[in-house]
Amino acid sequence: MSFLDVLYFIIPSAIFYAAPLILTAIGGVFTERSGVVNIGLEGIMIVGAASSIIFNLMFADQLGNLTPWVGLIVAMIFGIVLSLILAVAAVSLRADQTVSGVALNLLGLAVAVFTVKMIYDKGQTDSIAERFSRFDIPVLSDIPLIGKMFFVDVYATSILAFVVAIVAWFVIYKTPFGLRLRAVGEHPLAADTMGVSVTKMRYIAVMISGALGGIGGAIYAQAIAGNFGATTISGQGFMAIAAMIFGKWHPLGALGAALFFGFAQALSVVGSSIPYIQDVPAVYLHILPYVLTILALAGFIGKANAPKASGVPYIKGKR
Repeated sequence: MSFLDVLYFIIPSAIFYAAPLILTAIGGVFTERSGVVNIGLEGIMIVGAASSIIFNLMFADQLGNLTPWVGLIVAMIFGIVLSLILAVAAVSLRADQTVSGVALNLLGLAVAVFTVKMIYDKGQTDSIAERFSRFDIPVLSDIPLIGKMFFVDVYATSILAFVVAIVAWFVIYKTPFGLRLRAVGEHPLAADTMGVSVTKMRYIAVMISGALGGIGGAIYAQAIAGNFGATTISGQGFMAIAAMIFGKWHPLGALGAALFFGFAQALSVVGSSIPYIQDVPAVYLHILPYVLTILALAGFIGKANAPKASGVPYIKGKR
């Protein structure tokens, strides 16, 4: 297998595995830009994964190929509902945002596993029959070298992730809504003085995070795992948080960082089929994504500055 063949093999897989991380990380960008720390992305992904798989199994016969896509909408709704718990606790009740996020992770896993147990009387669901399909992008797939690398056997979910990243960049940096969002995260008192509702903006940001995190979990479950169990989402939410920080709280930066972690995940799965890498013990490949996450944060934290009001509850007239 030549080096080019290795690239043809690993790059599409990296993009495939990065898609859920991209969406979830961008959701985190929205919350942190508003001044709310969302540690609960893991729990939101879990709820999104569980709800989409259950919906897929129940309605696949009626909806056919549309089932995974409607499953994304279902996951988005459940993600928003769960995120509202964080919004109420962190924004309205001014509870500690880190503790609230951890509680959200525990709650999301407990509710998802309990629901699966009640419906299927076992620890995990059956495997779904309707998954996201792959396709070649006309014209672009015929481009020498990069055509086969980026535009052959493409998942629509990967395209969705890139589109969301670009739209998020435009919304945050090129629209009045994005300006208000960043103002609330940097100096909420100044934003409030100018008539911007800090509470409203933070609620909207947390709900956007819940929607994107739910979709990210649904994509992982329906495109990669194929079912749901207690370990289906095992650290992807925290990788998304790491991608958000590594990307300097910027949508396009989070996109690049998520691709980096997606590459590590892909390598842990398909590495056994790549020359030289296949000689590496499997356990090292499996822990690679988590080790890279730790190393990236250890080498990067402190070099990037979060929004100034991130993690700080706002009391009208005082901050």
